[in-house]
Amino acid sequence: MEKVNSLSIIVPVYNSQVTLHELITRLSNILPDVSNEFEVLLVNDGSRDDSWQVVKSLSAQYGFVRGINLMRNYGQHNALLCGIRLADGEICVTMDDDLQHPPEEIPLLLAPLFDGFDVVYGFPRKLPHSPIRNFFSRLTKKTLAAVMGIKTVREISAFRAFRTDLRRAFEFYRSPGVIIDALLSWGTTKFTSVLVDEVPRQHGQSNYNFSQLISQAVFVLTGFSTFPLHFASWMGFILTLFGLAIFIFVVASYFTAGSIPGFPFLASIISIFSGTQLFALGIFGEYLARIFDRSMGHPAYVIGETTPTTSREEKLL
Repeated sequence: MEKVNSLSIIVPVYNSQVTLHELITRLSNILPDVSNEFEVLLVNDGSRDDSWQVVKSLSAQYGFVRGINLMRNYGQHNALLCGIRLADGEICVTMDDDLQHPPEEIPLLLAPLFDGFDVVYGFPRKLPHSPIRNFFSRLTKKTLAAVMGIKTVREISAFRAFRTDLRRAFEFYRSPGVIIDALLSWGTTKFTSVLVDEVPRQHGQSNYNFSQLISQAVFVLTGFSTFPLHFASWMGFILTLFGLAIFIFVVASYFTAGSIPGFPFLASIISIFSGTQLFALGIFGEYLARIFDRSMGHPAYVIGETTPTTSREEKLL
């Protein structure tokens, strides 16, 4: 395969002191074959173990490793945004720190970039989690794909390669709520995906549970899309027609049967409309919460410490 000129591997690090050594060792074996110049950015996202000490040790041992220590835990996508903005390579590859994304699969991600695509996702041939977890994970990713409005790809993954130049599209993005895939869609529509092998997690547990997956789906919809607002409008319109039909039914019953349906009927109608109103208010509340978060001016991340940078020549050693 043709080599890329320069490559940046961005890895959000969270409680992964056990896997980092193996990850960097495997990357050091594969990267010289795919890029003329490369670097690995390890962004420590407020780990509670000794991950940062391991990052500093690896940075001292390998000239191509750069360590960035955030002041606290900001979230995976925020850590990725930090790494993307600091990347020097013309191509970025993002991957997890738990070895579920094999470094040996990186060439598969890079190949479509030579065919004119700007973003390539590595989607696993077999999802590694339980059927229920896989269902909610797919639901969240398909929701994100729909919000992005990209018809060419429906399988989104944290294992991705893209042209670093795309960061110009979100250069001035300062909100604390970050979804990298949505930001990438601001700069291009040339998305595709490839099938890759993904291995089960060997150490620790996933940082995403069911409630977090649902929360992320809600955040994607209300933070980067107006679909829920349109949905609430259409739902209100449809229920208005439904209410009009009920009114006609009640009037017709009065003139034909001489009576009006009793309390259970009335109570059920009130429940439907009250529930709908509360649901719509909940949607408006979610949007107000996003506006509030952005108006507070909270940063997406704050860098607390970095490891010493190396020269271009030292990176290749």
